[in-house]
Amino acid sequence: MKGILKTISATLLLVFVLAGCSDFEEINTKPDAFGSDEVSAKYFLTGIQIELYAPNRFPYWRAQLIHADRYAGQFTFGFNGAWWTGALGYDYDSAYTDAAYDWIAGYVSNLSVYQNFVKEGGDLENQNFYAIGLVMKGLYYQMYTDTFGMVPYSEALDPDIITPKLDSQSEIYRGVIGDLDEAMDIIGDQTVTGDGIELLAENDLFFNGDLQQWKKLANTLKLRMALRAQGAPGADFAETAISEAFQAPLLTSEMDNALMEKDTEIDQFGNAAYGDVWHNFAGIGSHWNVSKTLIDYLRENNDPRLSRYAKPIIGGEFTFTRPAEGSGASLFDKHVDFVLDELDNAEVPYTRNGSGDEFTISVPQDQNYYVGQPSRLNPEIYPHVKNDLFSEPADWIINPKNEGLEIFPEIVFTAAEGNFLQAEAIIKGLGTGDAQELYQEGIRQAMKIWRVEESEIETFISNEEMAQLNGTDEENLEKIAIQRWIVSYTDGFEAWAVVRDTGYPSELASGVSDFDIYAAGTLNGEYPQRMRYGNQEYNTNGANVEAAIQEQGPDEQGTELWWAQN
Repeated sequence: MKGILKTISATLLLVFVLAGCSDFEEINTKPDAFGSDEVSAKYFLTGIQIELYAPNRFPYWRAQLIHADRYAGQFTFGFNGAWWTGALGYDYDSAYTDAAYDWIAGYVSNLSVYQNFVKEGGDLENQNFYAIGLVMKGLYYQMYTDTFGMVPYSEALDPDIITPKLDSQSEIYRGVIGDLDEAMDIIGDQTVTGDGIELLAENDLFFNGDLQQWKKLANTLKLRMALRAQGAPGADFAETAISEAFQAPLLTSEMDNALMEKDTEIDQFGNAAYGDVWHNFAGIGSHWNVSKTLIDYLRENNDPRLSRYAKPIIGGEFTFTRPAEGSGASLFDKHVDFVLDELDNAEVPYTRNGSGDEFTISVPQDQNYYVGQPSRLNPEIYPHVKNDLFSEPADWIINPKNEGLEIFPEIVFTAAEGNFLQAEAIIKGLGTGDAQELYQEGIRQAMKIWRVEESEIETFISNEEMAQLNGTDEENLEKIAIQRWIVSYTDGFEAWAVVRDTGYPSELASGVSDFDIYAAGTLNGEYPQRMRYGNQEYNTNGANVEAAIQEQGPDEQGTELWWAQN
């Protein structure tokens, strides 16, 4: 990945040079600038890929980790020693929300620069790079609108419009699918972007410049969005889009995965990873655990990804002490019973010594016990949630940079999902084919990403009930949704969208109600449906935000999106 360092440097230099030129031709008048035969849009592409999927540490921490990954129900805070409570994110906090919104809303600026350079008549005109930009635009807007709802779209890339209107999700979905169709038409049968300086290769962090892979990505994103839109008010385009997607190649095999390899050397403020928070914030306070919901699905179904996703608990000796006063004192027995129940559910043996206001448990160490931490625990139970009783993410996910250690790549789009989406459409009567075969191939491809051995994969598919679509249509759709959610691990934005769209895993979608244990949050226990707009949007585009709120509903976390499962 050292090549990324060079391409990023080139990108930053080009942005600096080009941003200062009212006319691209000025470059040719400056002796120290790039010549026209040395400048290509490929240097910009690297930057817009990284900025969307591995931005600097600030948004990576506040958008992905604090919000998306936790709303997805896959990562959890709130153990004893954590700096952040389980309520964080569920209790609205403008500073955290603003950081997330400012990053994703601001991304459009870089995308706009790229598209305006490569479009017809642009200074770096190249229709193939423009087609790639349309696919990046689709990936961006699906993430953006599925997070906030109505957002600037139709006017957002026009540099002459300072206060763009916020478009409805229906309009955005329809527009993105149209953009994806245009991208696929432009690419046609082509495989490369051009010759010489126009040849895209290692600067493309998804597909190394293979245009046919970009075409498959566009078509699979089209299928995802059309299935999500199908059944929503005004989504008359969805079923036609689903049918069209079935007629063209999709991401389905191992070579089709869009996984952005992590650079292990570049600074965290240029290309962040989970390890930048885990290791650089100092000590256990900045750590987090894998959720109960995810660990339970993997453990209870003998899923071989368990040891790839998470680490066994550390175990040891733990003392539980009743607080001297407050609600924690009266709830002490309920709180510790809740924690011990999680050990019992995971069949973790332990011995208990003492009783009453203080007792100790001893849990075996160096054993392969996996226990997920329940999501959104309240601050009162915090003293009793011992970190070493719960599973942390696998090292591959949280490895630090600059130590020669491999880091799990960023998930852009997987071949597994390409198979799952087809199976879902078939069960819904919107496509043709063998849903069972596609579902199992999706599982196979999902496990390969995590380097599960072929023999383990085939054992799972042959023996586990979870690998069989043998129930009612609704039961089969639930299994597909669960597998889509599991394969989206570390892609919290998509995992969260799966829950809101399908209603599965139902234990997440139903929210929480026992506030002795869980944080009620701003939503009074309900599951978050969206994030609120950032204050900067109010400050710079307030009239259009207010117009969107009148159409969409209150700017609250509980306002359901256009396509959401009711």
